[in-house]
Amino acid sequence: MKKHKRATVADLLAEKGKRQLTMLRVTSLEEAEAAEKAGIDIVSVPPSLLGPVFREIAPTPFAIPGLEYGDHVSAEDYLRAAFAALNAGGDAVYCAASLQTIRRLRDEGVPVCGHLGLIPSKATWTGGFRAVGKTAASAAEIWRQTRALEEAGAFAAEIEVVPEDVAAAISSNTSMLMISMGAGSGCDAQYLFADDVLGANRDHYPRHAKVYRNFAAEYDRLQRERIAAFTEFADDVRSGAYPEKRHLVGVDESELRTFLDRLENETRK
Repeated sequence: MKKHKRATVADLLAEKGKRQLTMLRVTSLEEAEAAEKAGIDIVSVPPSLLGPVFREIAPTPFAIPGLEYGDHVSAEDYLRAAFAALNAGGDAVYCAASLQTIRRLRDEGVPVCGHLGLIPSKATWTGGFRAVGKTAASAAEIWRQTRALEEAGAFAAEIEVVPEDVAAAISSNTSMLMISMGAGSGCDAQYLFADDVLGANRDHYPRHAKVYRNFAAEYDRLQRERIAAFTEFADDVRSGAYPEKRHLVGVDESELRTFLDRLENETRK
């Protein structure tokens, strides 16, 4: 069996400041396979996607399953979920829970990626879905949270919708791998959602998203074709055009005659 080398936490940290890493959020095996073939460095995945099939088709990307905020409560809940994700093929876990929880995970050797700036699950504290760090006070708070995450043992942090200059200054002053989602190229990795890259999202696209294809239009075309095919099938059934002889299984004439005779005899009783 061919063996594939996949990056470790140490490998990723060794790249800090040397090159921009690529990261995508993928939610299907097809997207995971495409990320593998495209040479994407890091993938964010739902834990349910992990398993032998995932690693068979995507053996090399560093996978970070998300322990979604609210799905777990105690540090023990997060720890059980983290070990399950690592055993299923994950390389680290995303966690936006408390520093105490992150310390607990790190104490057990679980690599943790935290979150800074706009944190969707906690956006109410920063004014909703808007940029964070546009004032000196707000930027200082992000820096304080960065130091706290680093002290808690996180090896990486997603930094979302923070001014480029602020994010670059923070990235250059922390040992953590800083993953930019709309925070500029002064960080260590650039992160987008596959749905946005593919143009599959029918709702609002965030400012930082870049659309490379128009899957939504293709899905619409496929749906029209699906409806047309179903309609033609229904029409064929109603008209008798389906099934044709070629769609059916034949029987030897003598065998059929024997069966019909037996059926006739039994139904007369």
